[in-house]
Amino acid sequence: MLSSVPQTDTITIKYNRKKNIFYSDKVVPYIFVLPFIISFLTFYLYSIISTIMMSFQTISGLNDVEFVGLKNYMNLNNPHFFNALTVSAKYTFFTLLVLIPLPMLLAVVLNSKMTIGRNFFRSTLFIPALTSVIVAGIFFRYSFGEQETTLANAIIKSFGIGPIVWLQSKSTAIFILVVLATWRWLGVNIVYFLSGLQGISSELYESAEIDGANTIDKFFKITIPCLKPVIIYVVTISVYAGFAMFAESFAYWRSTPPGDIGLTLVGYIYQEGFNNNDLGFASAIGITLLAIVFVLNLIQLTLFGFFKKESD
Repeated sequence: MLSSVPQTDTITIKYNRKKNIFYSDKVVPYIFVLPFIISFLTFYLYSIISTIMMSFQTISGLNDVEFVGLKNYMNLNNPHFFNALTVSAKYTFFTLLVLIPLPMLLAVVLNSKMTIGRNFFRSTLFIPALTSVIVAGIFFRYSFGEQETTLANAIIKSFGIGPIVWLQSKSTAIFILVVLATWRWLGVNIVYFLSGLQGISSELYESAEIDGANTIDKFFKITIPCLKPVIIYVVTISVYAGFAMFAESFAYWRSTPPGDIGLTLVGYIYQEGFNNNDLGFASAIGITLLAIVFVLNLIQLTLFGFFKKESD
């Protein structure tokens, strides 16, 4: 009986230690982020390291791998790569040009209490984001067909313009890609900007009205500065999404666009990796794409002052 007392105390001490660890302010945050860290190390970091290694190799089979140094990166100096880079850059630029100001303006309108049926429009504009890109792509591919009776040609015919071969021309390829992207992601960006607008105090607008500010003054001097964190976030994910675009191009032209008119960097990775079985070269394109997106986002974050301290 006398020996059981210290044993019970020992068990109690161990239990309290475990309890203290799980209730510790220093340990608990790491426990919550542990699933993300494990998934990141497994599915992202390992994949990135493997891709970097593969970009310096020629892979002809599971056990037929040869180290080729920078040969895959030197092979990037070809017209297909620069065409894909141009298409991805143009697509990213025009999607930024449309999908930043347009959803911001619509969010301001939908945030106004004077807008009739704003909850209906909020829901309706988000529905395209829930639609499969392949299903939407098939609809848009037929809409931009070359016949006079297709939707796009029927619309421009009402303005006296003749039919256009939308899917066979470089000048229209970027346009139809941006139209599909706008249709899909407009509602998502509106949600981002609406969430930012909810956090702006109405007192700021009331004070501005007392000082004689009109609607345009309030938009440029209150709304846009207060939405700066949301704008930075939307620009960051838009740059990534623009250069990572593949599904829209695939939906229009499958994996081989005529004359490479809709070939993006990710589409080029798909062509080389799966159609031509050159995984080493495809990995080199992927690492180059990663570097481009990283540098561009670093530049835009610096321009927005993201890395400046509040005291600066």
